[in-house]
Amino acid sequence: MKRHHQDIRDLIYVHLNQTDQYVISCGIEFTEFVAVFSDSLNHLLLLKHGFDDAEFNMHTLLEYCPEDQISKLAAENVYSYGDFCWIDFLEEDVLNELSGQEMAELLYLAHHKHHLKIPFYNKLGNRFVYLAHDDGWFNKIYYRSFKDFFLLLSEVISSKLGDLKPEKSLLGLRKKRNYTPVNKEILLSLTPFIKEGICISLRDADVQRTRIEIPIWVIGDFDNMDDMYEEYLQMAHESYHAKIIFDKKTKEWKLNVV
Repeated sequence: MKRHHQDIRDLIYVHLNQTDQYVISCGIEFTEFVAVFSDSLNHLLLLKHGFDDAEFNMHTLLEYCPEDQISKLAAENVYSYGDFCWIDFLEEDVLNELSGQEMAELLYLAHHKHHLKIPFYNKLGNRFVYLAHDDGWFNKIYYRSFKDFFLLLSEVISSKLGDLKPEKSLLGLRKKRNYTPVNKEILLSLTPFIKEGICISLRDADVQRTRIEIPIWVIGDFDNMDDMYEEYLQMAHESYHAKIIFDKKTKEWKLNVV
């Protein structure tokens, strides 16, 4: 029984494949991705989608989302598209330079969620290839630079924490609290674990008066997120492998590896 993406917003699964330059994730949505990269995202060539306001490119016979429409796309329920796949590119003219072979590679990517060759094209100048099925449930993103992945993870953890653990104001109203992003050095030091596949569980966070402790389990390499979730449910009863700790007083993060 597959869970709706709403059910796993308080869990983040990430598995990094360094050789092939991609990360498989569960629990990170397109809206969160755009929130982090909105200032630097270029046009998106839409390989599989359901966006009604896309432009059409005659050479590729594919639709694309211009840079100025990305916020509109991010506001859509892209989860409902089923498959949602795109590759970013610098300007429309470069689409007209794509060869038949390159277009075939892109169509294969979207169809199989895997590459024929590592999908970074100098013509397109792409930073990402974003391949999702039920966005937020199964996402596979190719990164030209893993710096972008670590930036995304650091921002998403702190943003989710603010959504999940709102503070009560003097009037008793709940308001989102802003947490500083997790230091990228901390996440980089978790790389050996992330290469095995980890689950960061905000639902199991231990919220104390002076600190918040978020457990991390190394759970392995999964393509099937139902299997991953079942593994998490079993592992959650066991000792965690690491935890990241937010100090409320200093507003700093630290890592504790067991």
